[in-house]
Amino acid sequence: MFDQGKGPAVVVVPGVQGRWEWMKPALVELAGRCHTISYSLCGDIGSGEKADPALGFDNYLGQLDAVLDRLGPAPVTLCGVSFGGFVALRYAAAHPGRVKSLVLVSAPAPGWKPNPQQARWISRPWISAPVFVATAPMRVWPEVRATFPNWSSRLGFFVRQGLRTASAPMIPSLMAERARLARQLDFAPDCARITVPTLVLTGEEPLDRVVPVANTRRFCTLIDGAESGVLERTGHLGIMTQPSKFAEVVGNFVHAHNH
Repeated sequence: MFDQGKGPAVVVVPGVQGRWEWMKPALVELAGRCHTISYSLCGDIGSGEKADPALGFDNYLGQLDAVLDRLGPAPVTLCGVSFGGFVALRYAAAHPGRVKSLVLVSAPAPGWKPNPQQARWISRPWISAPVFVATAPMRVWPEVRATFPNWSSRLGFFVRQGLRTASAPMIPSLMAERARLARQLDFAPDCARITVPTLVLTGEEPLDRVVPVANTRRFCTLIDGAESGVLERTGHLGIMTQPSKFAEVVGNFVHAHNH
């Protein structure tokens, strides 16, 4: 679990890979502005919690509820990254008294469907895993090239992020199950129940090859009063490629609504 910093509390819910370690540079940056908490999703190595198959998606809501219990009764900002946006959104809709504001980062909105390649990975996670890992640099290359100015900085990013992901390995079958669970649910009613200030943060349209930016921006019409923001020269990996900018944007939003 990650727990650092002072000031208004922000709980960052990780993406479908489930590991907070993948986002550590951004969490450290955000901790310079806010009390920042993150954790690994239940079922993952290091989470300390098993996922109960009978509970389905509710596993993640119960886990987040326990994290907030440890923080105390004061409401917090929830920041959901990609799949974590589903968790943060549904929790905020169900427990409005515990959430002060909401940030959705490159999160799939209602209507999202996996593309054909993603659907193949979801249907055969372990068989697809070697190809998924081997082709990852090629998939993110346009974003890395746009973010980093030269070859040395690009190589440095791949090395650093590669070491982080190797030290906090994903579980392909668990990732696929999370995607399937999310596809079974309708999150549109949750959007209609959100009353707290909400920031919808995306990368640039051509660079996000995981969740189309246009889909994430649907939250701005589904959630009353939602603000939109863009991390320039990033795509789906803005929290990893631009940790300082991510922390600046989220930190400013949190403090602006810390009443």
